[in-house]
Amino acid sequence: SHDTSSDAEIEIKASTETFGEIKFRRYKSNDSWTVLPMSRRDGSLVAVIPKQPSAGKVMYQITLIEQSGSRHDLTENPVIIRFKDPVPHFILFPHIFFMFIAMLLSTRTGIEAIAGRPRTFALALWTSGFLLIGGLILGPIVQKYAFGAFWTGWPFGHDMTDNKTLVAFIFWLIALYRTRIPGKGRGWIIAASIITMVVYLVPHSVLGSEIDYTKIKN
Repeated sequence: SHDTSSDAEIEIKASTETFGEIKFRRYKSNDSWTVLPMSRRDGSLVAVIPKQPSAGKVMYQITLIEQSGSRHDLTENPVIIRFKDPVPHFILFPHIFFMFIAMLLSTRTGIEAIAGRPRTFALALWTSGFLLIGGLILGPIVQKYAFGAFWTGWPFGHDMTDNKTLVAFIFWLIALYRTRIPGKGRGWIIAASIITMVVYLVPHSVLGSEIDYTKIKN
């Protein structure tokens, strides 16, 4: 991702015998590819992608060209960059902190449940609380600053980040209900811990907010 406040600049170290070329177009759009030579600066090749509005995406591919004329694409397929509005640190940092601690607590709670120890319910309560604050309160606020919408997951959209957080939280709620009686529901705690781990492995912002330029005039 890149902030909407400036163009996205790509810099690649390269010898003076090597030239570069970038092709790009907005994603999703019916634009034709724009192809531009990369400029040289202090021993590097530099390309600039024009800034886009929040949630705007640009797909691009860089090609290095030798003096002999041989061309080498740096990636097999074009790469997609998404632009976002800046998020204040006083919102972003607590969000990251709470989500990180929620993952640690989730793992710790799962181990507690496997061992059959008495603190399972209390740890599950702490896990749920951190996940609620980090993922379902601060998370939407971060998204509002970055992309202009609090929630783009189910039932309003397909944002995997929103959906996976919701799924994990629902499982922890079920686990809390099942373990309200001491000695019961350990399997739900273990399942919630595993699901949370899987959820965290899903890349951030998959199917996230994006502008469909094919539906916008010009």
